[in-house]
Amino acid sequence: MKKQKFFLLIVFSLLLLQVNAQSIITLEQALEIAGKGSPSLQSSIFNLERTTESLNAQRAALKSQFSLTVNPLDYSNSRRFDTRLSQWFTNKSMSTSGTFRVDQPILYTDSKISLVNQFGWQSNLSDVQGVTNENKAYFNNLNLSLTQPLFTYNRTKMGIKNVEYDNENAMLSYAIQRLTLEMNVSQYFYNVYMAQMSLTIKKEELSNTEKSNEIIRNKVDAGIAAKEEFYQSEVNLATSKSAVESARVALENAKDMFKQYIGMDIFSEITVMADVVVTPIDVDGKKAMDHGLSSRMELRQRKINIETSQLDLIVVKSSNEFAGSATLSVGMSGDDPTLSNIFSKPTSSPHYTLGFNVPIFDWGQRKARIRAQEAVINTQKLSLSNQETTIKMDIRQAVRNLSNLKYQIEIALQSQKNSQLTYDINLERYKNGDLTSMDLNLFQQQLSDKKMAYAQSLINYKIAMLNLKIVSLFDFTANQPVIPDKFVKDYKAGILQ
Repeated sequence: MKKQKFFLLIVFSLLLLQVNAQSIITLEQALEIAGKGSPSLQSSIFNLERTTESLNAQRAALKSQFSLTVNPLDYSNSRRFDTRLSQWFTNKSMSTSGTFRVDQPILYTDSKISLVNQFGWQSNLSDVQGVTNENKAYFNNLNLSLTQPLFTYNRTKMGIKNVEYDNENAMLSYAIQRLTLEMNVSQYFYNVYMAQMSLTIKKEELSNTEKSNEIIRNKVDAGIAAKEEFYQSEVNLATSKSAVESARVALENAKDMFKQYIGMDIFSEITVMADVVVTPIDVDGKKAMDHGLSSRMELRQRKINIETSQLDLIVVKSSNEFAGSATLSVGMSGDDPTLSNIFSKPTSSPHYTLGFNVPIFDWGQRKARIRAQEAVINTQKLSLSNQETTIKMDIRQAVRNLSNLKYQIEIALQSQKNSQLTYDINLERYKNGDLTSMDLNLFQQQLSDKKMAYAQSLINYKIAMLNLKIVSLFDFTANQPVIPDKFVKDYKAGILQ
């Protein structure tokens, strides 16, 4: 393990000397950049913002609503026919008025209290067969009314409940997107890291091939080796150079995909630095299972779908229902040519209304719609059950995979050591003329493959640990639960904006 750390330190030191103008990015920095620049996460943030503001608007609508309507001028001059007297008359009217209104919804009863006051002045003149009647006066109408639905569901509560579910679902989706982002960024990040390592190993392979080519060249010049060996060595050298260029192309492609995903400029020069040292840990499968089933946000989303469908069922049941409405209104009105006397002779203006909707026969429409909505609810319940099963399977597979990867790391490390020893031994044989350049190239390729396999096994273990963290919402490396609510709190605090 110490040799591995030392080797990585040398590799990255060489990289630093070659990429002075490049930005060095760690996995933590990549996650931070993606949190601000990832298009997929930005879309989730916008959706969360939409539902949050909709909820704020819905709650604001429960407070008293004040409005003022002003009609500065209303003028008309018309010729009309009076059917009662069977005669024509001319009417000229001019008025100015304003209406102040206060509406207060009541959440618990789905009723509404309204206070309405209309104040204005009007001038009215009528000419009937040469007889003129004229009136100019101030007027004021004040009314207090209560409107109460009867024998039906609370539509105000229903509306705010739907918006609350929508907002909670958006928060859960945002938190899930954050965890998914961590997994995807890690995948892209380690792809770049592996491409960097592949390029380094290919360059090392090229350096060894150049040395072996120089050895066989000297032997051919001294007449102690056949020219065929030199020709084969030249082919091996050309192949190694081509492999270096292919690795360089693969690295640049991996960088572009990585930069696109995290929201960076694809023309920026970067190199990644990662700590791939792994310390395998024991994972409690039961703890992972219990924590996952109690914390996974997808389960809450499925439950929200069920609750929303049940609210929809209430709406469906209300079609063609027996329902009613009552309106109670009390007020007074007054008018007078003198403003100060406007209420000298007030007129009481009560108004009471009671009405009912009585369904008679709808040809089974309501029952059919109810059965259809009940089928939707049963589908949502089935989806919840399937989601629970999927989570259990994901956690069980993640735990099994980790157990297997521990052995894979040990095997890959031992294979790398054996390949290094095998290459060193056969290099001496090659120097002594006991091995052809083609055979040495095979051992060189084998060593490169084993180095890549060992690095890949370490990364696979890290990715598997991250996957277990996501499916169980428990970080076994830090031995602490993952709290997705923190993502939402950070969003609300403006940290991620």
